Amino acid sequence: MVAEKNTGELQKCFGSRMEFGTAGLRAAMGAGISQMNDLTIIQTTQGFCRYLEKNFSDLKKRGVVIGFDARAHTSSGSSSKRFARLAATTFISQGIPVYLFSSITPTPFVPYTITHLKLSAGIMITASHNPKQDNGYKVYWENGAQITSPHDKGISQTIEDNQEPWPQAWDDSLIDSSLLLHDPYVTINKDYFKDIQKHCFHRNINKETKLKFIHTSVHGVGHEFVQSAFKAFDFKHPFAVPEQKDPDPEFPTVKYPNPEEGKDVLILSFALAEKEGAGIILANDPDADRLLVAEKQESGEWKVFSGNELGALLGWWIFTCWKNQNQDPSAIKDVYMLSSTVSSKILRAIALKEGFHFEETLTGFKWMGNRAKQLMDQGKTVLFAFEEAIGYMCSPVVLDKDGVSAAVITAEMSSWLATKNLSLSQQLKAIYEEYGYHITKASYFICHDPKVIKDLFENLRNFDGKNTYPKSCGKFKVSGVRDLTTGYDNSQPDQKAVLPTSKSSQMITFTFANGGVATMRTSGTEPKIKYYSELCAPPGNSDLDQLKNELDELVSAIEEYFFQPKKYKLQPKTE
Repeated sequence: MVAEKNTGELQKCFGSRMEFGTAGLRAAMGAGISQMNDLTIIQTTQGFCRYLEKNFSDLKKRGVVIGFDARAHTSSGSSSKRFARLAATTFISQGIPVYLFSSITPTPFVPYTITHLKLSAGIMITASHNPKQDNGYKVYWENGAQITSPHDKGISQTIEDNQEPWPQAWDDSLIDSSLLLHDPYVTINKDYFKDIQKHCFHRNINKETKLKFIHTSVHGVGHEFVQSAFKAFDFKHPFAVPEQKDPDPEFPTVKYPNPEEGKDVLILSFALAEKEGAGIILANDPDADRLLVAEKQESGEWKVFSGNELGALLGWWIFTCWKNQNQDPSAIKDVYMLSSTVSSKILRAIALKEGFHFEETLTGFKWMGNRAKQLMDQGKTVLFAFEEAIGYMCSPVVLDKDGVSAAVITAEMSSWLATKNLSLSQQLKAIYEEYGYHITKASYFICHDPKVIKDLFENLRNFDGKNTYPKSCGKFKVSGVRDLTTGYDNSQPDQKAVLPTSKSSQMITFTFANGGVATMRTSGTEPKIKYYSELCAPPGNSDLDQLKNELDELVSAIEEYFFQPKKYKLQPKTE
């Protein structure tokens, strides 16, 4: 670049350091301090190491776990495995034990290992379902949940203070002979699958089921682990999509390795399902912490379930299994389910009718994982947590989303329903009829100018004069406003929001008199203003078409009056 006088690219590479946030790091692999490479991994780990030394007097006794996915970047020689080994070298050079997986694992294995072996912290080298050039560095605390503020600020500061690589920082061959290096691969593989068997309630049905399942790991790490999970639940193996079952950092068969893209990622799965006569597809993202499910309908069409729909099904199923195991009526008072504030409120409706507790948290599993741990420490039972971005925590042994346990628990639920001649789609309809329809619609606008985004949200805060939020949106009356940027919530007696607020990101939730809820928020990782809308109808109102039309009208009004795409020159989502 220097030889070519390419100052624009050099500025991009060296202009500013990657920001270490609560999700750790996520950036492209390549040269410079703004990208993921050997040096930035060493610097980050040196900072994290010093921060842990400050926080844990017994760090040298307990140690840390490091896992990695199958990502690699040929032109720079970077790979998740190389980054993991360099991180391990940093800790071992300071006399700290490292539990470094000898091979690829799903992301949930790292939080599982922390709590299982009582370690101080964990690192997972993965960029999940990002494009192939990206990588990431995800950090977990001693409680087995992702870090929350102010740890990110503290770690950022110690990274700043430890930029010069320590002696032998690059020499990862040193760790192979170190007594501080442990490989947890065999133990964790055994213990994890033993632990998730606590959620297997219908072995005989699983053994006998006529249902056939397709599994795809979308060129990621999931194949071997989902096969093991099926074995642990006494299922026959699911059919693996051959072109996608082995890890491949090029992700050659998909445009984006992200199951949230829906049908695009499932083309090969549909073809294999037709060939094998299978009715259910289970798709993991490349680090196997998310799960997408599709089911063949009687019409021959495939239904791909949204994160909210599968959240409703798994919530219903896990509660049903719990109820069958717990006959004591007083036990329910200690039972909890969680979901994030932009996810469907269906669990709230089930909780109200059945008598357990429901709590919502801010967006992201770091909040649900930490809250679940707090509740468990108080002796409560946390049965389930989910977010609409196809993330599910079906077992408290992992305080994060886990696509491996979710896949096999979905398979058991499907097999049990099949014995009652019910499909997943029919059961979803039954849930909505019993607890009230909850229909959702989410999308986003693209905006690259932070000032425009700020103006748009400030306009909502000063809609009818200074410090007044909108009282209506077209024909829809606004009944409640919660602003988690400023901390305002007009539904609280003191007008103060209960959930934590953050001035650095924009997020406003409007409640409407017709039972609608809509949240507008900025994205932490992309130039998007996202919205999530839901219409919650009381049980008994089963005119689905009318409800869908009403939600469509509400969304159109929100786009027109609240987003004002023409005024702010917003670019709509392209299909």
